[in-house]
Amino acid sequence: MQRNTIMAIVIVAIAIVAIGLIAWQLARPVGGELTIAGSTTVLPITQECARLYMEEVCPCTRISVSGGGSGTGIQQVGEGLIDIGAASRDLRSSELGQWPDLQPVAIGKDSVAIIVHPSNPIDDLTLEQISQIFAGDITNWIDFGGDDAPINLITREEGSGTRGIFEEKVMEPFGKEIAGEALVKTSNGEVRATIATDENSMAYLSLGYVDETVKAISIGGVEANVENVLSEDYPIVRTLWLITKGTPNTLAQSFIDFVLSDEGQQVVEDLGYIKVKVE
Repeated sequence: MQRNTIMAIVIVAIAIVAIGLIAWQLARPVGGELTIAGSTTVLPITQECARLYMEEVCPCTRISVSGGGSGTGIQQVGEGLIDIGAASRDLRSSELGQWPDLQPVAIGKDSVAIIVHPSNPIDDLTLEQISQIFAGDITNWIDFGGDDAPINLITREEGSGTRGIFEEKVMEPFGKEIAGEALVKTSNGEVRATIATDENSMAYLSLGYVDETVKAISIGGVEANVENVLSEDYPIVRTLWLITKGTPNTLAQSFIDFVLSDEGQQVVEDLGYIKVKVE
């Protein structure tokens, strides 16, 4: 009788362990390859989250991350060329019309700062003044109390999410378009590097990229910082997205879940962006 009791206990224990192993296998992130491309604003977030995911969550996973701009990311995920597209602007109706099964997930918020060289004495402009500058209506810093020097405009390429939100929030309300003579750069990093080496230049840049090599000016007396973005006092704010074509596969869903986890959202915050869920 005692022997039977012991055997029963052993069998139950083995069953419990087996069930646990099965559950662990089902819950464990699957390995494989994941491709992500798009917004250079979102790029630092996806790069760091990919590194952490491969190191801590599933070392057997290979994640390829690249930029190219929001338009590129949306197009490539829509065409099924990549697993996840990254965008720093909302999906356009034309994109949803072409790829109606696109599924965006908000992973954070960002702002677009207006930047100049740190030596530039200009600290504040209105939205209308900024629109006039980028339209080419005002071309010299002396008109704002600065040096008698031309304003060298730097802009992003067509399809850039940063450019899209800048046009929507700054140019379109005043019926303006970005001047054709503006120098086009294809990433936030290139924009920052250009401003840092040109004392007469002016550009717009993701707030997450602003550092000591450039100066962000105020708009209508409101500084470009996280507090003013959260309070919606700062006028240029946008949502950051990860986008899949239809329901994401298991690996893509696992990665998106990681970006939305406490650890992933800490990455968003540490990089100078704003967590999608503010505590």
